[in-house]
Amino acid sequence: MKKTAVVFTPKFLDHDTGNGHPENSKRLKVVMRELQNSNILSDVDKYELIEPEQATIEDLELTHTSQHIQLVKRICELGGGLLDSGDTVVSPKSYEVARYAVGGALKAVDLVFTKKYRNAFSMIRPPGHHAGPYYAMGFCVFNNIAVAAKHLTKRLHLDRVLILDIDSHHGNGTQEIFYHTEKVLYISLHEDPEEFPGTGFVEETGEDKGLGYNVNIPLPFGVRDKTYLQALDNIVVPIVHQYCPEFILLSAGYDGYQGDPVGRLGLSASIYEIIFEKLLDLASTFCEDKLVVLLEGGYNLKQLGKLVANTISKMGSFPYTKDDKKTFPRVRTEKQGDEIIEEIKKVHSVFWRLPR
Repeated sequence: MKKTAVVFTPKFLDHDTGNGHPENSKRLKVVMRELQNSNILSDVDKYELIEPEQATIEDLELTHTSQHIQLVKRICELGGGLLDSGDTVVSPKSYEVARYAVGGALKAVDLVFTKKYRNAFSMIRPPGHHAGPYYAMGFCVFNNIAVAAKHLTKRLHLDRVLILDIDSHHGNGTQEIFYHTEKVLYISLHEDPEEFPGTGFVEETGEDKGLGYNVNIPLPFGVRDKTYLQALDNIVVPIVHQYCPEFILLSAGYDGYQGDPVGRLGLSASIYEIIFEKLLDLASTFCEDKLVVLLEGGYNLKQLGKLVANTISKMGSFPYTKDDKKTFPRVRTEKQGDEIIEEIKKVHSVFWRLPR
């Protein structure tokens, strides 16, 4: 069996968001510590730590305007600051680090596409799925996963790329970038997006050639494992089976875990394990195991390392004992979730065969 590539460079720690910001370098430090303490990275027959190269300007321009790229560069050269009106902070080194993040996504894709590695987890920051063609947003500078998908469709000539987004927040930037194409199927499971980012509602299904290839699953705040699993089994898996992806990309946000300081879902570690079991099965069935996972959100520093280690252990079949707290269903939330799932099925049954 081929190895799992874990893409990482210490340069990711140089993106300084300042005191008190949830998206900080401690996130990757706790993950690396857990990977080392659990001996996952010591299993050289199953894993290899790979350093990425920096993305080129041409790579960034697959998705972003030259004006946005130059704006990020200029603000960082001037000492850093806010890229948007909210919370996307950059420091003097952030432009270079963000290019390494995109490079980490591209490195992972190339390693898996060429079959040198079975799959890959790219442990990158800053995250990317909120960044649009001409703007930064929600801690995201460049859209790492969107550049990776454009690389697959434009340069490597694939016709069917799946992006599954399990971050607690809707990936508005990713949706915008692929809203008009059938070459990328974007499926996002996320919390109610009315407060943030204001996109990700059921009726946003794509336009032109992309009509039906944008699937939003907005779940009520505090949703538990049972409803999330129903969404996976009744919407995600059936659609993926009909799409038959040639490559699978995952925006892996762990901020849906219960008690995350930024996300407002209520999931246990067990549901993430189930997600990856299903993804690995789909990748095996449709695209010769071609799965690349890119880190997005996840801000509970006590649990993030364990959640990511559990994912990587699944990808490389390494024995790992997860630390978990049970979740208990909420009747009202479950009812709301059931209603939303039925609404999604009704809307998307026009495009896909979905269970009644």
